Amino acid sequence: MTELHLWLRHEARTTERRTPVVPDDARRLVENGVALTVEDSPQRVFPIEEYEAAGCRVVPAGSWVSAPRDAVVLGLKELPDEPAELTHRHIFFGHAYKGQPGAAGLLRRFAAGGGALFDLEYLVDDSGRRLAAFGFWAGYLGAALAVLQHRGRLRAPLTPTTKEALDETLKPAADDSEFTGLVIGALGRSGRGARTAFATAGADPTCWDLAETRDLDRRALLEHDVMVNAVLATSPVPPFLREQDFDTQGRRLRTLCDVTCDVGSPLNVLPVYDETTDWDEPVRRLREDPPLDLIAIDNLPSLLPLESSTDFSAALLPHLLDFGVTGPWGRCLDRFRQACREHGLGKGEPLDH
Repeated sequence: MTELHLWLRHEARTTERRTPVVPDDARRLVENGVALTVEDSPQRVFPIEEYEAAGCRVVPAGSWVSAPRDAVVLGLKELPDEPAELTHRHIFFGHAYKGQPGAAGLLRRFAAGGGALFDLEYLVDDSGRRLAAFGFWAGYLGAALAVLQHRGRLRAPLTPTTKEALDETLKPAADDSEFTGLVIGALGRSGRGARTAFATAGADPTCWDLAETRDLDRRALLEHDVMVNAVLATSPVPPFLREQDFDTQGRRLRTLCDVTCDVGSPLNVLPVYDETTDWDEPVRRLREDPPLDLIAIDNLPSLLPLESSTDFSAALLPHLLDFGVTGPWGRCLDRFRQACREHGLGKGEPLDH
């Protein structure tokens, strides 16, 4: 069997401090015969010296473009716009299979270079359950930011922190008034994280999942002060909120956090905004009277980079040790090929490694 060569890239997004492989797990990969090259990254939560001590080869940021063709490039968020042709196998969250903006362009880059995308969102078991995900921390932070905004304590720009520090700000103060919270998708990973954050904030939210959303009661939804959407839709469903719902008489909803951020996708269950928010401006006012604020940040777990990276890396490690073109990775590859065919890019055949 050919030795696996993983190339951990620097993240191009300046607010991305997470990593899919933490130094302790990098050491385990090396000890199991994996060649691991790590790009230097000033923003990664773990210093490069820890990877070097784990036996990794260190190279400059962005050098994956000239990596050996058999290297598997590993990251989390979007690639830079160049090069136009992607010749390597890449592992990251591609967001390219649900009609998102830029999806076709990314797939064309792979088709042009002969590379392949192993999308981490589609690394699933036999029942379709994701094997490595940031969902818990996305939900936790989504609910935490929503509560802080509702209480008037959210400060911008946002900066990475620790769970201990965040929890201190979440604890209810003596002058905090009670509020009603709602988590939609409450039984999934993100929903569980959101419920945990609400509990830390001293709130007991209403919890909806499939049973409650099959015939969704929008008026009941609007009777909550704070709503967190943690639903990851896999097929089109009627929207949970529409523009006209914001003008419903007696609307109590004041703070809306969309953890899923499927903006631009036909699967979006909250088609009431057309652009995500960010760390510099985390909140957007959707209505003035009565006020309604939106939080829609698509890399929430990076605000807790240490905790979220450690959990994700632990879940991903056994699958990296078993990397190949069968099992979960084979399903990733099949989905990539299918997406290429859907875009008229041939069979989407990957590099022959």
